Amino acid sequence: MEKLTVLYEDNQIIVVIKPQNVPTQSDISGDEDMLTLVKEYIKDKYNKPGEAFVGLVHRLDRPTGGIMVFARNSKSAKRLCDQFQTHEVEKVYYAVANGVVKIKEQHLVNYLKKDEKENIVKIVPMSEVGAKRAELVYKFLEDDGKDSLLEVRILTGRSHQIRLQLSNIGHPLYGDVKYGKAKGQTQQLGLWAGKLSFVHPTTKEKLVFYACPDLTKEPWKRFKIEKYLTM
Repeated sequence: MEKLTVLYEDNQIIVVIKPQNVPTQSDISGDEDMLTLVKEYIKDKYNKPGEAFVGLVHRLDRPTGGIMVFARNSKSAKRLCDQFQTHEVEKVYYAVANGVVKIKEQHLVNYLKKDEKENIVKIVPMSEVGAKRAELVYKFLEDDGKDSLLEVRILTGRSHQIRLQLSNIGHPLYGDVKYGKAKGQTQQLGLWAGKLSFVHPTTKEKLVFYACPDLTKEPWKRFKIEKYLTM
């Protein structure tokens, strides 16, 4: 695990970059996770006794990298959680999808349900018990003749929804073993949280953060993602 990359911090929040394949919080793997790393960073930097408070207000799936915000006290955690729950936070993802996407912009709505036995999310009828509405909008940015770079905005926060919804229209993500064509173990999933915008919990200022994936690595090195980040 490389050194924690901090984009912004004050006494209310801390904004960091989660590398791909690092869990948001501790899981059965025992691997280093973002919540623990941020706690250790704050404890060491500010010489805090005991365990530092860090509020987890949203998540990114393990294979997904990009921007995350954590709260540094319970009041800020509550206010940030409220923003995420009421969809006031703007989250923009960049996805590399297999194939050249023909429909350049599309609003996708499906109903999803997690199959706990198989540890996978499936598209189910709206009437099925436990079905949850999943909604996203994607926009085609460019292709290299083989794969397409998409900008994706999620309107609901469902587990694996980008991966599953794009796979459902015939364009699974690059490197996706679970919902796509990739086989075996992949090092990089073609999914990155590149923009995050929210209102500061105390100053009420609108904050906007951008972050680029590692452009020396597949699949990102094949695209000009940096030119779209601040558009």
